[in-house]
Amino acid sequence: MSDCVFCKIAAGEIPAKVVYRDEGVIAIEDLNPQAPTHLLVMPVEHFATLRDVALAANRTDRLGATLIDVASRLGSEHGGDRGFRIVVNTGADGGQTVGHVHLHVLAGRAMSWPPG
Repeated sequence: MSDCVFCKIAAGEIPAKVVYRDEGVIAIEDLNPQAPTHLLVMPVEHFATLRDVALAANRTDRLGATLIDVASRLGSEHGGDRGFRIVVNTGADGGQTVGHVHLHVLAGRAMSWPPG
């Protein structure tokens, strides 16, 4: 999608601190971190929401599971034995501010509950 900031990052048109990349997934450092480690894990292909990933499951060949796998591995690497949190905001009421599905990986401090 031509006006999507995350699509532009995935295409290399906008610089970002990339911590992981394969042919289908990219992970970057968040520009406005809410924890000592705050990464964003997203598909290279544009999907507006988590629901869109689920609806396209036959086309994406386990993309949702891959996103969770990458986020979990990065969370373990950055949170270690102390733990980490993975958050997916979906839609306006869910707090999604960029219309490209992404998982937040938060680590490096104790997380409180409820989150917001």
